[in-house]
Amino acid sequence: MTLEEVVGSSTADKKMETVSSALESLLVAAQRRDCLTVGVYESAKLMNVDPDSVVLCVLATDSEDVDDIALQIHFTLLQAFCCDNDINIVRVSGLRRLGQLLDDKPDQNGNEPRDLHCILVTNPPVEPLQCQALSDISSFCAESRCKNQWVPALELQAR
Repeated sequence: MTLEEVVGSSTADKKMETVSSALESLLVAAQRRDCLTVGVYESAKLMNVDPDSVVLCVLATDSEDVDDIALQIHFTLLQAFCCDNDINIVRVSGLRRLGQLLDDKPDQNGNEPRDLHCILVTNPPVEPLQCQALSDISSFCAESRCKNQWVPALELQAR
């Protein structure tokens, strides 16, 4: 391994940690402002009705989801729609961490936790969501597209 490879990989690792932290901050802030849509079907419905309000699409999977053909088809369709409508997309591994961030657990009525495989961050026209985390994620997505990586991937670490 050359010095350039060591320094380059260290810089890339720090960048990924920074972007992962920004994504976590953005999701928490958006949830507080009721700017999250959670679930594959709920997300598809919102994008059909109001795609201009969506600023980020988070597609989350874990290793056990790789063989879920229906989920992969939904992801392919969501990704195509996002690309057609200039919506930033990030693929994330770490459903458990997403559940922790969004405090997603069964409620007292016994209802199942939400489907965290697809999360949309929306930006309301009145009092738009303005935060550094959204800017960081948007920059990361733009940089990734410049490298022909249309759907960048992040790993959220469980804590």
